[in-house]
Amino acid sequence: MNQKDLRPQELGKPCEQLIQLNDLMPLSFPYDQPGMEPDFPDVKPEWREKYCTSLDGCAGIDTLQRPKTEAEEIEFVQKFLNGLEKIFSDANNGVLQPLKLSFEYCAKCNTCSDACHIYKASGDNELYRPIFRADVLRKIYNKYFTSGGKLYKKFIGGDIDVNWETIARLGELAYRCNLCRRCAQTCPLGLDNSLFAKEIRKIFSQEMGIAPTPLHDKGTILQLKTGSSTGVGKAAFVDMVEFMEEDIEDRIGRKIKIPIDKKGADILLVHNTGEFVAWPENPAAFAILFEEAGVDWTLSSDMIGYDSVNYGIWYDDAQAKKVALQQMQAAKELGVRRIVIGECGHAHKAAGVVADRFLYGEDKVPVESWLPIMWDLVKNKRLRFDPNKNNFPITLHDPCNMVRQMGIVQPQRDILKNITHQFREMTPHGVDNYCCGGGSGFAIMNSFNFDKFRDKLSARVKFEQILRAFSDTIDDSSIPKYICAPCSNCKGTMRGILKYYDATEKFNVQYGGLVELMVNALVSVDKPYLEFLDE
Repeated sequence: MNQKDLRPQELGKPCEQLIQLNDLMPLSFPYDQPGMEPDFPDVKPEWREKYCTSLDGCAGIDTLQRPKTEAEEIEFVQKFLNGLEKIFSDANNGVLQPLKLSFEYCAKCNTCSDACHIYKASGDNELYRPIFRADVLRKIYNKYFTSGGKLYKKFIGGDIDVNWETIARLGELAYRCNLCRRCAQTCPLGLDNSLFAKEIRKIFSQEMGIAPTPLHDKGTILQLKTGSSTGVGKAAFVDMVEFMEEDIEDRIGRKIKIPIDKKGADILLVHNTGEFVAWPENPAAFAILFEEAGVDWTLSSDMIGYDSVNYGIWYDDAQAKKVALQQMQAAKELGVRRIVIGECGHAHKAAGVVADRFLYGEDKVPVESWLPIMWDLVKNKRLRFDPNKNNFPITLHDPCNMVRQMGIVQPQRDILKNITHQFREMTPHGVDNYCCGGGSGFAIMNSFNFDKFRDKLSARVKFEQILRAFSDTIDDSSIPKYICAPCSNCKGTMRGILKYYDATEKFNVQYGGLVELMVNALVSVDKPYLEFLDE
């Protein structure tokens, strides 16, 4: 089917695959050359037979399986319809008003389309237009829950077939959106089309018991059982902190004791636990900076107090609330004055924005971002830097949840201007910057071929931004080029795309957080903190 002719009604029509992932947005030099970009893998027959790959040849929901009987299909559709009715009638739905406004008042001006990185990366494919899934949802809702729609359904059949394939494709389509809300920022009416993707995910999880395993079982459920979304328990966490202390001494020749469970501290610092597992140099850098600046802080060894992850905010309100309540309780038991979120944009939204709907009054400990606090330490000369130590090109990725959704734009730039002379902005940047492509859970969704969808399509605009930011040095592998991505999920995406395009090996494109750069530039540290500078 021609991607320009695709209509919402087609979601219910039988076919092997609605669209092919070709004619994607071209990339800049050197990835505009033949052979520089891997091909998208073919769909395995067993995937096609058992799961929903008929949307675009990808499958992100590994628990969404085809029904074996007609009765199972009827039950599946009815559960979805029950959930659809609830999201528009439940007074406890925290997004009910903006959802209704977006449902009723969209002018279909398509301003949001040019703002969407997935739509642009796809070569303007209709399937990924932000209003496409909203239009499908409207048609289903109007068919079943309005008097006119019921008449149309009874006498004419309605203008969209509603069956397993329709609903399954819509479920998959909800996971073709990073929920970055760039479309909402752009809409001239202030409407938010990303809400439809989030609410469809919520219907699947809360009403139908269907959610991607990496988000639910390996994320939320594991976190509630073990205290960590990575399965790292208390004893293992304490061992990790001891390893970090040893690593700090090896890297900078300084003994630092990292405080754990310090009662009444000013700051409880919380990280995405993925940092301790994949990037321990990041929480170690926080420890070095806080030690040097004389900050009164602590980590928590409570089973859930050291993990700022809350994947529920992307797919299930009930699960999000469970995690938020336990995280806040850990802070209250330590008696800290405030919770400070480290380099994780996802955690900023979960603890600083979403949790506000769950926690009130005495049940809440104030939540702050690390960025204004760290800039205050720099501004007041409690940390001293030599910017010549970061003598290589550096660009900044703006995490959506910290920057666009919370308005934390300037502190990171002010810090960078104090620690390097080679900072260059991406285009566009700040609140207009594009999502990394790993937001809303994509960074950890690796079922079937979904990681290739992320690397090749949802992260495509971000990779193009990186290429353009380093265009003057991209083909000189002797010069390291650093993507500063102060967010754990964003770093996971950077790791994926640099590996997918072999950009580190071929062109010396590196990535990491902001605090690592800060430690590398400290006057008091003699050895390079960044490993690629030691190679």
